[in-house]
Parts: sequence; structure tokens; C-alpha cells
Amino acid sequence: MKELLSGNEAVAQGALEADVKVAVAYPGTPSTEILETIAARHKSIYAQWSPNEKVAYEVGIGSSLGGARTIVTMKHVGLNVAADPFMTHAYTGVNAGFVVISADDPEMHSSQNEQDNRFFAHFAKVPMLEPSDSQESKDMVLEGMKISEEFDTPLLLRMTTRISHSKGVVELSEPCEYEGDKFVKNPSKYVMVPGNARGRHVVVTERLEKLKEYAEKTPYNFIENNGSKIGIITGGISYQYTKEVLPDADYLKLGFTYPLPMKKIADFIKSHDRVIVIEELEPFYEDQIKIEGLKVEGKKYFGVLGELSPARVAAGLKKAGIIDKVAISEIPPTENMFPRPPVLCPGCSHRGVFMALNKLKVAVTGDIGCYTLGALPPLKSVDTCICMGASIGNAIGMEKVDGYKKGTVAVIGDSTFLHSGVTGLMDAVYNNSNVTIMILDNSVTAMTGGQEHPSTGKTLMGEKANEVDIPSLCKALGVKNYRDVDPYDYEATLNAIKEEIEKPGPSVIRTNRPCVLMPKRIMDEPFVVDLELCTACTLCFRISCPAILASEETNDRGKPKAIIDTTLCTGCTLCAQICPDEAIILQSKMVTEGV
Repeated sequence: MKELLSGNEAVAQGALEADVKVAVAYPGTPSTEILETIAARHKSIYAQWSPNEKVAYEVGIGSSLGGARTIVTMKHVGLNVAADPFMTHAYTGVNAGFVVISADDPEMHSSQNEQDNRFFAHFAKVPMLEPSDSQESKDMVLEGMKISEEFDTPLLLRMTTRISHSKGVVELSEPCEYEGDKFVKNPSKYVMVPGNARGRHVVVTERLEKLKEYAEKTPYNFIENNGSKIGIITGGISYQYTKEVLPDADYLKLGFTYPLPMKKIADFIKSHDRVIVIEELEPFYEDQIKIEGLKVEGKKYFGVLGELSPARVAAGLKKAGIIDKVAISEIPPTENMFPRPPVLCPGCSHRGVFMALNKLKVAVTGDIGCYTLGALPPLKSVDTCICMGASIGNAIGMEKVDGYKKGTVAVIGDSTFLHSGVTGLMDAVYNNSNVTIMILDNSVTAMTGGQEHPSTGKTLMGEKANEVDIPSLCKALGVKNYRDVDPYDYEATLNAIKEEIEKPGPSVIRTNRPCVLMPKRIMDEPFVVDLELCTACTLCFRISCPAILASEETNDRGKPKAIIDTTLCTGCTLCAQICPDEAIILQSKMVTEGV
């Protein structure tokens, strides 16, 4: 049986076929759909969202020790959060198969950096697989489980955005049956105090040598011989792009990519006049090959920035003198394209907060989530964005040294707060920091598509769950200055911020409206613009709402008046609140008055 699956859906199918029993994650693009697919389609697998990636990884370790095959999924920066257990897990090894999926994001489509997580496999000395299509994404889950168990190690399955989200035909198989061993006490293996860890480090080193031998014989590292004197070493999505541009070259296609099959690579290089390494981001393959004294070329033609494409591969091969020209059709058109900057959704509860912060001209430390868009024009409120939970720590530091006093405001979402903001708030209370912390609580993990979290009252599998009471949590941490505010009430929000930044010690302001994508509308009807009253003051344009557009009608100075797309308007009232001419009114009022 065959099915058209994305890479993420294929990983979920692979988990089913490998008889995985536990799947754990924190949502993060481009990895999110793996757990969502498992929860929706593969009910034999227990799936859960954890508060963050570190906890998810630790839960995964526990289920593997208990004898269940396990996957843990996260985006690339999530592995930074999980690095603590990941690095030591390489020492302890596993009881049942354990595959951690890192979904990297070349070109930073939805990420704050472009790190290449292949180096994590090298760093931890764990084996790594890299699929180049959906079929391999599925197959490598089962292969990863076998490798994990054979070599007593966690395995890193490295996806990228294009592999995760592109679809391909996948041959499905019947699920296997796996009977894992029950947990047996073994402190010398699992208790990583220094005395035990020293012994386990020896095991890691010896295991790596055995993995090097495995790399030479695995079918996932194979040669395609077309009789060419030009050899290409590549893997992942780069293999697909290069095959499209240069189908007649000889290929060493890498799928088991750490440790590399150096003997096979050396033989491949010796049998060709010239060998080019083609890989996205860092020269991970190339540098390891060159360290062995082998002659290859690569990054000087393709660079280390952004994701590759057939056009970029063709341009690099032209630069290397491998091909004569690049077809114009291969170069994606970029000129004369209408700019489409990301904006908050129509009716987003965050918009009024950023309008108020912009008006107050305070320093605003931001975080990871929809509210990062508050940094963009015309809202232009957020001044920093580093990583999950950093907003509170950043605000504390700024207040200590820059003289902002209470004029420093941290903004963080509810999911991000529970992910890694709680300890930052604890720090603010403990060190009596004069900061204002705004928890923009929209009752969902919104940026990645509306996933549940510990404060939503529901699990990934749809079961009712205990809700973390964020106000009580803040007060339990010692916050004295706490208040809720309706972010759709602009004046109340503005005044709340003004008042709290004047109070000594830390303050918390929590907004309390759900994500606008959960209910379709805030109110039952949209707003419209009375063009006779509109003076084209442009204030409503400055809130960056996609539902507010420029009309063809202008004022006497030629400035366009506003109109509202009623199919997008959610009725949040914010534009009506700030309109000095009271020209923005409910649609029913317009009809009633016969305007």
C-alpha cells in the first residue's frame, strides 16, 4: 500500500511501524506535525506535549528505560533546551530504542537562528541518520530503533524544513511487534555520578569505533555509478536538488551521516578526477573528510548561508566549472514581488498591548511567539528576542545596569512562560527587580498552530487535564503586584502599564483573551468605516491590522480613507477605540442608520 505523506507524517508512520509506544515533544515548527499526526491517526502510541523540550527528552529517557521504544521530537533550537539530558544520555545508553528527531530550519523560515544540528551528533558521539525524502523519513525511524538497540545509544534523526513539509509517495508496511526488556536496576550504567560516568565515557568511545564500522556497510550510504569522472558526495534534501541539476554524475549518497564512512569516501574520491561535497549550512561532511587528508571541494562554491535549491546548486556547480550555464528558469523570480511582511492576525489580543507599549516608549524585552511580531512596523515595540523565556531575564539585566528602572517591560506568552519563563519570574522576585512582566495569555500555543499546554485544561490526546493556574502560580512565587487586564480595552491596558511601572519591585500584568483563531470572531458582527466621517487621519493604519485597507476615496489632501474587509474583521473593537472621528462603527449600526 502506498500513500502520499509529508516527511513529518512519514516519521509518524515510521513510529507506528516500529512499534513505538511513547512519543513526546514540545511543539515547534518544522517538527510539530509529527506528534499531531501520531495523536490523530496512530492511537496505539501514547503521545504528549511536555512543558518544554528538556522535560520531553527526560520523559522519553524514562519510557525507554521502562522498555518502550520511544521518539522525542523538537525543532533545532529545542535540542539546545534538551542538550543537558541529551549529552548525558549518550553515556547511559538505552534499554529500548530511542530516536530523537531534530527538525532544522535552514533559511530560518520560523526560527531565530540557523544552527546546524548535525554537530550535536558529533558533540555527543551518537549516531545520526538524515533522510532525503518521505520514504526515508519513515524507514529511518525503524532503522534508527534497530541501531539504537544494537549499539545501546540514543540516535539523532536530523530532518530539515523541506523534508518535514514536502510530500512524497511512501510504501507502507505492517507494524512490527517489539517486546522490550523491563527495567532492571543498574546504577553503574544509569547513575551518572563522576565515578560511573568515567567508565561510561570509555563505553561511548569504544561504541563510536563500532559505529564507524557500521557506517561502511549500512545500505543508507550507497554509491550511484554513472561512469562519470565527477563525483558528488551529498545527503538529505541536497541530494534531491543536485540530482535534478546534475543527473549523470556519480554519487555517494549519505544517509547514515555520523560517523561518516571514511573508507567508502576515500575509495570514492580515489576513483574520480574531482569530488564536490554539496550540503546545506555548515561544511559538516566536508571538514571531516578534509581532516582525513582527502581532497574534496564544496563550501567555497555553495556558501554556508540559507537553504539550497536547484537554482543555488546549479549556480554553485557553474562557479566550480562543472556545468556551463544556469537556465534562467532555475532562478526564482524576486524582482517586482509585492512585499508581504508578517503581521498579527486581525483581532489579535496582542495588538493593543503593543500599541500601548509603543506610546509609552519603554524598553520592551520580547520572547518567542506571535508577539515577536510586535517588533515590526508599524507597532515597533519589541526591542529584543533571544530564546524561549529570555524576555524576563533580559529585563532584569537591563533594569540593573541601564537605568531604565521600572521602565523595562518583558512580554511573554502563556505557553512560553510555562516553558521557561517561570524561573525568570522567580529570579525577578528573588532579586527584587524593578521590572514589569506582561504574560500575554491567549490560552494556547498559538505560533505553532494552536497546541495545548499545561494551562489549557486538555492534553494532546484530547483528554481533560488539570490546568496550571497562572495567577496563583505568580502569587505563589511571591509576586505582590499582580493584575489581569482585558487587552481589547486599550485605555485600561495603557493605564495598567503606566501604573505598574511606577510600583517598586516586580509586577505582573496578565492579559486574558483567547487566541483569535479559537473563536471565529470576538463579536458576532464586524466593524465598517463610515467614509463620510473618516478624515484619513491614518491612525487605524498604524495598528497593522490586515482587515484595515486603504480605500479609493481620499480626503482633500489626497490621503486615502480607510475601509474594513468584513470577511477578516473579528470585531475586536481596537480600531474603533482609537478612531478620533468615531468613523468606525458596527456594521449593523451602518445599516440601521441607512448610511
